[in-house]
Amino acid sequence: MKDFKDAIIECVPNFSEGRNMDIIRQITDEIERVEGVRLLDVDPGKATNRTVVTFVGNPHAVIEAAFQAIKKAGELIDMRTHKGEHPRMGATDVCPLIPISGITIEETVVFAQQLGKRVGEELYIPVYHYEYAASAAHRKNLADIRSGEYEGFAAKILRPEWLPDHGRPVFNERSGATVIGVRDFLIAYNINLNTTSTRRANAVAFDIREKGRQKKDDNGKVVKDAAGEPVWEPGILKSVKAIGWFIEEYGIAQISVNLTNMYVTPLHVLFDKACERAAARGMLVTGSELVGLVPLEAMLEAGKYFLRKQQRSLGIGEAELVRIAVKSLGLDELSPFDPQKKIIEYRLRDTNVKKLVDLSLDRFAQQTAGETPAPGGGSVAAYCGVLGAALGTMVANLSANKKGWDDRWQEFSDYAEQGQELMKELLHLVDEDTNAYNHILAAYGLPKSTDTEKAARKAAIDAATVYAIKVPFRTMELAYKSFDLSRAMVEKGNPNCASDAGVGALCAHTAVKAAYLNVMTNAKGLKDNAELQEIIEKAEKINAQADIKEHEVWRLALDKMK
Repeated sequence: MKDFKDAIIECVPNFSEGRNMDIIRQITDEIERVEGVRLLDVDPGKATNRTVVTFVGNPHAVIEAAFQAIKKAGELIDMRTHKGEHPRMGATDVCPLIPISGITIEETVVFAQQLGKRVGEELYIPVYHYEYAASAAHRKNLADIRSGEYEGFAAKILRPEWLPDHGRPVFNERSGATVIGVRDFLIAYNINLNTTSTRRANAVAFDIREKGRQKKDDNGKVVKDAAGEPVWEPGILKSVKAIGWFIEEYGIAQISVNLTNMYVTPLHVLFDKACERAAARGMLVTGSELVGLVPLEAMLEAGKYFLRKQQRSLGIGEAELVRIAVKSLGLDELSPFDPQKKIIEYRLRDTNVKKLVDLSLDRFAQQTAGETPAPGGGSVAAYCGVLGAALGTMVANLSANKKGWDDRWQEFSDYAEQGQELMKELLHLVDEDTNAYNHILAAYGLPKSTDTEKAARKAAIDAATVYAIKVPFRTMELAYKSFDLSRAMVEKGNPNCASDAGVGALCAHTAVKAAYLNVMTNAKGLKDNAELQEIIEKAEKINAQADIKEHEVWRLALDKMK
């Protein structure tokens, strides 16, 4: 039976308190007390009087933390006195679970149902399931369940079609009701307008959201179908839910958006379309804000999108792409935007793991010069490869932005993106070569008292050694690929930078030759290994061809400078 020990799910409960930080802290303290979860983000909103909390962990720990948080919120938040801009129906208004890794949507639904059952039975809070966990089609959409909000739920809960999935059909006046479900990753996002009018903000929201608006005739009356139900005119963007509201805290109206699938409608497309529709209605989008966390991919794609509109090279580093996205989306208009706190992948990084690539050049050199065998030649070889690809990428970016070459920006942008991909993988190999060496040391440290232990130890040593050969071989492959980038930049790129591209080829040549030495020294202890023999044959071929490639690029660069 699957134990889900290594699975990760995200939980993003929304609590109906955004002003009293003592209450919020007591709720998040309950989450942090549970072993196996990590609190990533706490995002309170004064105007909405609502706090969005994000935490991750293995499923068993997450649902325990969620239960304790829901319990504490029920004790501290009195919905009878709650007021706020955001629609709500309970102290814990909604509690979605999102599968991250090692678990399917269907398996996550089982955990949502377990959590819902416990909340309903032990806390006497009515629970509804939504999205993938919905028990009926009319309960799939959160807005439909929440319709009528807290004030209307005493009557709604008695209707047969709205009996709770868990708990008694008795309205809990203090805690309201809670919606627990399973959904895809959702981006909660607010778009700022230069108006104070909720009505005008709603007009833009209705333009862009998938649901659209109710159709009206020439007299302004709602058009109804044969069954007497309102006819809806769909909006522009799929996977977008949106409403307009006024935020007194900021003195502006916003379009509050839930983006349910960033692959169907990317964040940057949503922003641009909102700008377009606002302008059509005489308003300006002045910026935006993210509520909770955002995937790195959404930010990188936004950065590339805005660079593409400027006809600028996309082959720049990750940090710069994020910076372009932040500025273009106006994410720092209302408050500072810290990528380390707002991008989910950055928050999930284990800051206790020390990487060679995070060291300064001086520290890397000093650590290499120390009394330990790692980092050694393999890591240095990989870093030489990084420098070779980096120089080719630099020339590509300079060429893309060269005055008079505007019609060639895409050509050089493509080269720069190729260089960035090579750099990214080679940077990974800087640390991976040292990790591979450590695997060998660990294998040699295994017990060898019995024949069984000796056999297991030998198998572990052989496996670790093969991997320690594959890492520098991959360095050879990637560094060899960068010769094509260097040559293209010597031949086609900014002629003032031909020497830089030539130096890039020399670095790539060093990387290939150095990594080849590591392949061969690690291979000498293994015999009769078919996989290894194939690697050695390929390595010898790359090693020989690298001499030819390097000399060709070096000669071309020299000729350019004459």
